[in-house]
This record gives sequence, C-alpha cells and structure tokens, in this order.
Amino acid sequence: MLAPVTTDPPRRSGSNACPHQECRRRLLDEIADEVRKTCEYLGTDTLDPRVMSALAAVPRHEFVPAGSRHLAYENSPLPIGHGQTISQPYIVAAMTQLLALGPDDAILEIGTGCGYQTAVIAELARKVYSIEYVPELAQEAAERLARLGYGNIELRIGDGWFGWPDAAPFDGIIVTAAAARIPVTLVAQLKPGRRMVLPIGGPREEQVLSVVEGGHGPVVARPILPVAFVPLKGG
Repeated sequence: MLAPVTTDPPRRSGSNACPHQECRRRLLDEIADEVRKTCEYLGTDTLDPRVMSALAAVPRHEFVPAGSRHLAYENSPLPIGHGQTISQPYIVAAMTQLLALGPDDAILEIGTGCGYQTAVIAELARKVYSIEYVPELAQEAAERLARLGYGNIELRIGDGWFGWPDAAPFDGIIVTAAAARIPVTLVAQLKPGRRMVLPIGGPREEQVLSVVEGGHGPVVARPILPVAFVPLKGG
C-alpha cells in the first residue's frame, strides 16, 4: 500500500505560465470539436465548463515519458511503460463528463496509470481514491502528483477489482481499463443514483464505454461509444 500523498486541498502547478499553453489550448479546441461530432453518443454537444477548466489546468506533458513529451498535447493515447497507456484526452474528457462530478464528491479510480486522469478528477472532486495494479506505475504516479501539488489524492497498490471498501460508498467510480464483465464488487461500493464509468469488453470483443448506476435494482450497463483500452488486471 502507498501512503497518502497528502490530505490538503489541491494546489495547481502554475499552468498559466506554462510554455505548452498554446498547445493545450489547441488540444481543448480539438476535444470540443470531437464532442460535437459524437454528441449523439454522449448526449451533449458541449462539455461542462468545469471539465474543460480541469483539462486546461492539468499539464499533460508532466504525465508522459520524456521521449514522448513533444506528443503530449496530441489528441491520442501514448505508451507509459509496463504495457499501459495514457488515455486519449478526448476519452479522458468524455469519461469525466459522464461521471457528473460535484465539488464535494469522493471518487474511486481503478487504474491510476501515470496519474493524468487522476489529476483531472482531483481538480473537480473533494477526494480521489486511486488504485494501481503495477507497483512501479503507482510509485511514479504518487511522486508525480505530490510534486505537482495534488493533495486530495490517496493512492494504493492492489487489485482494483475489489475496490476500496473502507472508504466506500463513493459518489462515483471510474475504471480506466476494460473489464470483461461488470465488476459487481465495485457496484456495491457506489452510492445509489451515482455512476460508475468504465469500458466493458473481453480480449476478443468490442469494447464499449458504459455507464452503470448504483441502486437496488438490476445492474445494467448503458452503452455510450466504442473504445479501445488495455484489459483490467486482477479480479
């Protein structure tokens, strides 16, 4: 288990003075355009302004390997080592939008990876609990997020399939790897009426970004749009 990064409110990393600011602005325009093109899937043609602000605030170049930094603000996934990737920014935006976050929310993330999606959520929520299966990625993410001043994130190394029972229930859950089936262990840790956003699909199946709502009725996944993620480890 990793120790908590800190328990203080988040502090942004001075993105307004960032030399990548123009590249980031161009990326935001591309994301907004792609949202308009996929509005029939997302149910909206514009992102919540808070989501756009969070994307603008997080320095994506800090989350990619040094050799890929010239590609950090391209609207595409990039490898981060250990067979994992940093998600396409549009997908990060879409998943964050679908979570419908509030400023007082506590969110569970399965699959910290490099910590980029974690940081975007931390800009919007009160607390983020994030679990990473690969110890090396978890340690790197913890150090990176602490250096960038994100203090409302707690990280843990472990099998995300089983969630974080001692911090449950959550106001939202996001899974950043494809599950072959709905993880009912995670649904049980979701507050009624709140959402889990995850890709669903086995190794030889089409993956579909889906929304599952917490409650006492049948567990049903609402399909959103086709995606491609690395498989969810563990379980």
